[in-house]
Amino acid sequence: MLALSAGDYQLALAPERGGSILRFDWRGQPLMRPACGPSILDVACFPLVPFSNRIAHGRFVADGREVTLRPNFPSVDHLHPLHGFGWLADWSVADSTASSVTLLHDCPAGEWPWPYLASESFALDEGGLTISLSVTNLGASAMPGGLGLHPYFPRQAQTVYRGLHRGEWRNGDDGLPLALHEKGAPDDWWRGKPVATRTVDTAYTGRAGNLEIAWPERDLALTLEPSDNLAFTVVYTPAGEDHFCVEPVSHMTDAVNRPGEGTGLAMLAPGVTMSASLRLRAATLDWI
Repeated sequence: MLALSAGDYQLALAPERGGSILRFDWRGQPLMRPACGPSILDVACFPLVPFSNRIAHGRFVADGREVTLRPNFPSVDHLHPLHGFGWLADWSVADSTASSVTLLHDCPAGEWPWPYLASESFALDEGGLTISLSVTNLGASAMPGGLGLHPYFPRQAQTVYRGLHRGEWRNGDDGLPLALHEKGAPDDWWRGKPVATRTVDTAYTGRAGNLEIAWPERDLALTLEPSDNLAFTVVYTPAGEDHFCVEPVSHMTDAVNRPGEGTGLAMLAPGVTMSASLRLRAATLDWI
């Protein structure tokens, strides 16, 4: 475990456990759900690289090449590979100080036919945490690429999530998108109601501005500032659990099988790097 601190913030990382965050606190209060077990699904946050969410049945065609992937976490989804490969890899430490760390994930070609290099950096300061994520195509042909982060947040009865988006993809029971519902302008699809009032696993599109989470019971608020290319937000609110997920990502679910504009998927030429970032800032409650 790597422990970082700056000002009122503390961060604990596990490079060998998918480059994950184990704990992220402000003034002794958890901003992310602290790691609660041995599974990668028990950590506080993990990176999404080189794609986000699911690829339907692990099959797609990219640049004329047919690709077939086996499910990479069959205990959760026995049909579709999900969340990329970085979350299941052992990341190496490239650089480390008392308040910053850079991790690397060097993935050779295999079922995913493009070798790539991913970098994940954490920088703490008195104002918050900045997470920077990148992926470089080391292959000889264009690679579909996507990035994102998968944090888990504590959930109480009055916990509120707020984000402005133009569209919401409704998913089927298999986690794949069925239909896109759009509005004329970015809107708060939750209407200010607590997270506990809806059970969803959906992707919002066309984000405008920051994302916010408030815990009235703890007089605590968290602002998430994704980079512009993390224009999609996956929100997962499992029924009966004490956590939920708000995931800033660069593309919609199964984007590789939905050609056309608006999916957010990038095609990275050989040697090209895609980068994204997320800034997180905590404060006492003042906006709800």
